[in-house]
Amino acid sequence: MNKKKIIIPLLAVLLGFITGAIVMILTGHNPIEAYSALLKGAGLFGDVKRFGDTLLNMTTLILTGLSVAFAFRTGLFNIGAAGQMLMGGFVAVLIGVKFNLPPFIHVTIATITAVLAGAAWGYIPGLLKAKFRIHEVVSTIMMNYIAMWSVYYLVPKYIPGSFSTESKAINTSASLRTEWLTNLFKGSYVNLGLFLALIAVLLIWWILEKTTFGYELKAVGFNLHASQYAGMKVNRNMILSMMISGALAGLAGATYYIGYANNIKIGVLPSQGYDGIAVALLGLNSPFGVALTALLFGFMNAGRLFMQSSTSVPNELVPIIIAIIIFFAATSLMLETWLKKSEKFFKKSEGGK
Repeated sequence: MNKKKIIIPLLAVLLGFITGAIVMILTGHNPIEAYSALLKGAGLFGDVKRFGDTLLNMTTLILTGLSVAFAFRTGLFNIGAAGQMLMGGFVAVLIGVKFNLPPFIHVTIATITAVLAGAAWGYIPGLLKAKFRIHEVVSTIMMNYIAMWSVYYLVPKYIPGSFSTESKAINTSASLRTEWLTNLFKGSYVNLGLFLALIAVLLIWWILEKTTFGYELKAVGFNLHASQYAGMKVNRNMILSMMISGALAGLAGATYYIGYANNIKIGVLPSQGYDGIAVALLGLNSPFGVALTALLFGFMNAGRLFMQSSTSVPNELVPIIIAIIIFFAATSLMLETWLKKSEKFFKKSEGGK
């Protein structure tokens, strides 16, 4: 990987934290105390439970980040990870509530159906893009709201809970939580979804970098007409790209709704779906970059409540820092692109002379 591409995200993170420190000083807070509390709250000073919470936050962000990054790498803009995650989570919870099977079988079926539901939710905008050239940004955004209102209708009708705003709790046999992980991390809700997310990182890297299938998907993204001229099945690859992207988001739904939670609430789109866009951007759409960025965001999200309680710094500052980091990352990428175009322009000018 180009050194510039490694340096840019690191600089963005550094500048984000520096800007956050300036904001704290201007509002009368001590940035050293605040950042120390943030690290402590994330479990980086030896608190096993808090570190488990960091891994828990990281798990879902890896998968939504991979979902968005995979689409970006294949020339598509999947803004629908939130809806795909929600539908995957709904189907997983539905299976978890309606059936009572042996634990391994039950959780496996719930997880697989979540992946399939996410893939199905990605298939629709993929088909619209392939057949009618309807831009996937528009269709995926609309699919987000269709997912939200579908769950709003389906939960009270088929799996109503004790409260009107949430579903019934899943049977424990469908949960991704395990006793040994809970004990290992002193009561944290970190679950088997962590391992599924890490496997997904390796799998997506292998598909994109080591297979002919991945090469074709990327080729379609780089140049649609050249790929078509080369004999590639462009429409099929578009649909498959969105389905794989949706499947990753559906898996994120399983890790969240039957891993961290044990039911599903209505009228809410999971914020992790939108956070995945930021994770993919800062991770430069690389599977390993996404994993590292998800870890960064995970520890910030896990530590911010402790930072607020121990230093009086409002926990809203963490999203501000994350937004600043993304701003610097986006600006740096824009500047790098501009510099490359300038270099090409001057080389052409010199060649003309």
